[in-house]
Amino acid sequence: MTSNRDWEGRVGHAWAAEWLRTDRSFGELTQTLLARIAPLAGARILDIGCGAGELSLAFAQARPDAQVTGLDLSPELLDAASARGGDRANLSFVQADASEWRPDEAPDLLVSRHGVMFFDDPRTAFAHIAGFAAPGANLVFSCFRAPAHNRWAGEVAQAVAPDATQGSPDGYAPGPFGFADPALVEDILTSAGWRDVSLTPVDYAYVAGVGKGEAAVEDALSLLRRIGPAARALRELPEAERTAAESRLRTVLEARREGSQIAWPAAAWIVSARKG
Repeated sequence: MTSNRDWEGRVGHAWAAEWLRTDRSFGELTQTLLARIAPLAGARILDIGCGAGELSLAFAQARPDAQVTGLDLSPELLDAASARGGDRANLSFVQADASEWRPDEAPDLLVSRHGVMFFDDPRTAFAHIAGFAAPGANLVFSCFRAPAHNRWAGEVAQAVAPDATQGSPDGYAPGPFGFADPALVEDILTSAGWRDVSLTPVDYAYVAGVGKGEAAVEDALSLLRRIGPAARALRELPEAERTAAESRLRTVLEARREGSQIAWPAAAWIVSARKG
């Protein structure tokens, strides 16, 4: 289970070091999310859990008259985001927890790419966010659908720990699949003061590795050692067991390789709502 606070430590550090490959992994989803948001008005845009800033920078470039703020818990990720953003006058980054932070000016468009599934108490967090959002503000974010629709999660977990019991907790638990249940997401947002909640399913290719032949496998394995649920499990295994687990993982990755790319079918929700 990954919580909000984990992003201030090892998790945030790992994602900051790997932002090029994580942006690549979410490339198709990012373009779909941006297209979904493009028609919506927004003069003050807040990117919640902005990570290394890909979404924030895209909005700052596309909307030079808008003020864009990227918000994240990880100082390392924000350093990467600031470096990418350069000196853009309409783009700024803030280290803070969205469930506690308050902006100087109310945002009228709130967005996130997979950055809102880690709140310890999502009802309280989204109520707080609704409290500082402008009247009628739009909220649009992406999150993973169920693990059953994201084969990468099960295949990687099975390779790393074949004897572990697979499953997900009932209800909400902070982590990548915290918002997989559409009924739960709608209930959380509605109870927090958001209206017109809708969830649109999106399928995309989760790109884990690229390169010629074995290089693609090694590229993917290098990423999975640093990012995602396998990373922690691999770190905690004794050396001999870790070597065996990585051998099994290589077999899984090779089976997924097509030409110079290793990718899994992945599934997300694009969630939209409006402040009531």
